[in-house]
Amino acid sequence: MSLVQLDIRGISYSQTQTGAYALVLSEVDGERTLPIVIGAFEAQSIAIALESEITPPRPLTHDLFKTFAESYNIRVKEVIIHKLVDGVFFSSMICIQNDEEKVFDARTSDAIALAIRFNTPIYTYQNILDKAGIILKQEDFSDAPEEENRIEEEEDEITDLLNSSKPEDLKQAYQNISTQELEKKLNTAIEKEDYETAAKIRDELNRR
Repeated sequence: MSLVQLDIRGISYSQTQTGAYALVLSEVDGERTLPIVIGAFEAQSIAIALESEITPPRPLTHDLFKTFAESYNIRVKEVIIHKLVDGVFFSSMICIQNDEEKVFDARTSDAIALAIRFNTPIYTYQNILDKAGIILKQEDFSDAPEEENRIEEEEDEITDLLNSSKPEDLKQAYQNISTQELEKKLNTAIEKEDYETAAKIRDELNRR
């Protein structure tokens, strides 16, 4: 079976279904996306790894694993999402130590959180994409407001998979707060290790 490389497209969260997140992966040379439901902790860990400007005051579990592995000259070569059973994705991490290759079973969310930290590729098999992949609506956009509409439409499609309503627009939530005040709130959230709030504030700052 042929392998298909995936990129991380983003994380969609639900405000009505506590703890429900969808990690959205997209095939590198194609239009299909692969949404995977993950837990809150794993979603935050992935979001922090993707956001270079957020540095936790203490290492998260996946950061600790990376430090531990590197101290023993272990690196993650690649992650493969190799099986889908009753809506649950199964993954393997291919690791290398001193030119010896070993394969470990892992939860997909954990495997991807580590793949980001080790800067290693993520793959799945063609038959899994055929079975679970979806194509988000794509249109030709030429300006920023229309691009925002496209992103909102894509978020709607993903959150439908979680049986939840559309996430609250962060612009509306923070529209009366200055950029300087948002930056203070971001620092406070990081100090409190409230990474979910920090990620939302960072999203709003990036949009501005």
